[in-house]
Amino acid sequence: MQPEASQALFLPAQRGQRFCIFHAPYGGVTRGAVLYLHPLAEEMNKARRMAALQSRALAGLGYAVLQIDLLGCGDSSGDSADATWSAWTDDARCAATWLQARNPGPLWIWGLRAGCLLATAASHHLPSLAGLLLWQPPVSGQVLLQQFLRIRAAQNLQDGQNKGVMAHLRAELAAGQVVDIGGFALAPGLAQGLDAAKLEPAASCRRVAWMETSTREPATPLSAGATTVAAWREQGVAVHVAAVSGPAFWQTNEIEDAPALLEATNAFMAAQAPA
Repeated sequence: MQPEASQALFLPAQRGQRFCIFHAPYGGVTRGAVLYLHPLAEEMNKARRMAALQSRALAGLGYAVLQIDLLGCGDSSGDSADATWSAWTDDARCAATWLQARNPGPLWIWGLRAGCLLATAASHHLPSLAGLLLWQPPVSGQVLLQQFLRIRAAQNLQDGQNKGVMAHLRAELAAGQVVDIGGFALAPGLAQGLDAAKLEPAASCRRVAWMETSTREPATPLSAGATTVAAWREQGVAVHVAAVSGPAFWQTNEIEDAPALLEATNAFMAAQAPA
């Protein structure tokens, strides 16, 4: 097996450019293309290693993989206060278009946490999509936003100022103010879009992999997603659900790996197209 060919590049976009890492497929097999959409704020940084490991593994399976830093994130243009949900959706669409133009074949969108919601949103703006690869998908954007705001609430609790902090934060956002959440400037345009986001893939998307890590033994999927999975299956979507043992690497204090998640993802993606 030859080493992977990875290339850092900038894609032109509205309000500047987006930093990306492209992993060319290798190994004598071309299966298609995969676009990775990262999670929110510090979760993005915590998950960088896992995203890189999985991207290289997918390239080894014959997929062309593109990792993008969305507007206001990482090495892309703008600050976090510039980010909006609509801009992120447009970033995903533009990145997918760039990737497919250079790597014809089935296109998958792979998201982690908030990236899962963004993946389903972007699916409505693409002419064709093989499927979605969802790592630890939240049941809704509203739930995820609530979890994110609790970071600020926890800080205020330490300062003895927790009374009504959640309502106060939402009131500030509703009034058009940017709020600081653990060093991430959350703008109303992102918060409102996230709050309204649903896990609703486009009707053309017929395959979904729903994958979670769990510290329970044996590893079992969170019950919160069962209703969503059942509804998708009723709509004719082929949903593969897998729960594997591993840490919540996107939020652990130290950078951690989840080897079982990598193995499960590799096995699923290897089976999606003929060699």
